[in-house]
Amino acid sequence: MSTIDPSETKHTQQRYNLIAPFYDVMEGWTERRRYRSWRQQLWQEVQGPKVLELGVGTGKNMPFYPDHIEIVAIDLSQKMLARARKRAAKLSTDVTLRLMDAQQLEFSSETFDEVVATFVFCSVPDPVLGLTEALRVTKPGGRLLLIEHMLADAPPLARLMTWIDGPFHWLMGVHIARRTVDNVQAAGWQIESVTPLSFASIFRKIIARKPEGD
Repeated sequence: MSTIDPSETKHTQQRYNLIAPFYDVMEGWTERRRYRSWRQQLWQEVQGPKVLELGVGTGKNMPFYPDHIEIVAIDLSQKMLARARKRAAKLSTDVTLRLMDAQQLEFSSETFDEVVATFVFCSVPDPVLGLTEALRVTKPGGRLLLIEHMLADAPPLARLMTWIDGPFHWLMGVHIARRTVDNVQAAGWQIESVTPLSFASIFRKIIARKPEGD
């Protein structure tokens, strides 16, 4: 069984605390051009009624939360979460925000109907552990809905991404060469669909379900 690496978790937390004040500006162009529409499309598929959002960040998904669901949203970074609180107040969004590690969720098993995350499992230090925790807190038959960036399926680009993954992670706290579809399956989820969203399938939408009876 995987265990939490405190040094890796601290590194990720420190990097996101550092970039929190600039995060929305850093991603402004790609957010407008791509990410925003992908987020909206994903949240249109969320059924609830009780939903956990992992890695809420600065709250970029909040404008797309459906009105009929109850949402708890967590983040590892105190400073990202502080910005999410401001956005929730500005939008009058009804959401419970908590500081928490996706690798060690402080919820009882089978609490949520669905778990949602966008661009999160590239930065969870142990992604399989995080996905296993997400499975644990999801009710049998409940769903996992993700938008993630991961290792390209084009071999030359995949080799380049693998080569620069280490330095990029040290600088930003993000891995760019993860095999997230494989990680979802390794955690025990049943894949329902994988939809490429970009060139070389670097960005993909993943829908998975917790097996009944687990």
